[in-house]
Amino acid sequence: MNKPDSQIHKLIDRMTCSDRSFAIYRLPWTDIPILVMQDGGENHIFTNLKELNGQKGFVVSPFHFTDGHPGVIIRPDITASGWEEIEEKISSVAIDEQLSGYSPSSVTPQTESDLKKSYIETFSRFISPLKSKTFSKLVLSRSAEHVLKDDFSPLEAFITACNSYPRMMISLSHTPVSGTWIGSTPEIILSGEGGTWNTVALAGTMPMQGEVIPTEWHKKEQDEQAFVSEYINKVIKKFSSKISVKGPYTARAGQLVHLRTDFQFGLKKTSELGNLLDTLHPTPAVCGLPKDKAYDFIIENEGYDRKYYSGIIGWLDPDGHTTLYVNLRCLNVNGNYTTLYAGGGILPSSDANSEWEETQHKMKTMRKCLENS
Repeated sequence: MNKPDSQIHKLIDRMTCSDRSFAIYRLPWTDIPILVMQDGGENHIFTNLKELNGQKGFVVSPFHFTDGHPGVIIRPDITASGWEEIEEKISSVAIDEQLSGYSPSSVTPQTESDLKKSYIETFSRFISPLKSKTFSKLVLSRSAEHVLKDDFSPLEAFITACNSYPRMMISLSHTPVSGTWIGSTPEIILSGEGGTWNTVALAGTMPMQGEVIPTEWHKKEQDEQAFVSEYINKVIKKFSSKISVKGPYTARAGQLVHLRTDFQFGLKKTSELGNLLDTLHPTPAVCGLPKDKAYDFIIENEGYDRKYYSGIIGWLDPDGHTTLYVNLRCLNVNGNYTTLYAGGGILPSSDANSEWEETQHKMKTMRKCLENS
């Protein structure tokens, strides 16, 4: 992906420190940036996915709704496709000099050994109820802080991600409510239009072997994928009787591969997409099984707030085309540092060191973008 004019580049970076609400995203296997921006006013806030019924706009929704982290819809007052049109639409945008950005922070990131020690302690809390069969799967995630370079550019990180990960949906979003997020996600939660819709089960992870895609999966990853697929199939059957399934198969996502199953299904009422999303989210790929108990367990025992990581992000339009993703491989920019997020599915057979390494591999996806921005 090419870069926009330097003046527009700087303007977009400044917008991430303002009261402007906007998102720039690029869909997989395309080279076209898409802009969605509000022309002033407060964001539409929602506290339950069912409230998305009939709504249109760019959605930024958390893993767990709280007063501090509600769902946000960026109204499509201004939309554009491609840098030329984006430049035309925003070249005259006024940015309030009274920025709502974050003040410089003196954050000192934890050392890798401290992060790993904390992770292993949390892992022990997760593995015990799995071995006692209270849960069949739990997803354990973590965060890590990274100090940014003085000349860090959010848009440069977005463009780097676009050029590095053609298979993924790349996004740069900012609102005064949710903050600034940059992500590179392979996981669709809901896409489609009219009577034809899609979702995926994505679970099980291995690193690439150079440029060779590994295909020999261990039982742990196969079981993890089966749990997610079975759950999604049951959910879709509540909304549709016409379902076709493809997979599981090995799918590449950057320098990782996953087991993936594709679901295509029909819908009669597109005005009630929020109801479907409320039932799908969170899938076992980011939560666990049984879902409700796993969700509560994670909130109580994971030890930190996921915020918008593993929530939902993307374009929602019940009367047009919808492309909503699970917000994975993402980071939250906060002043002169950023917080990266990653997680993985834990089964009774899981090993703490192996799972730690998986989160390391996943965080490399966005670390690469920071290093080159």
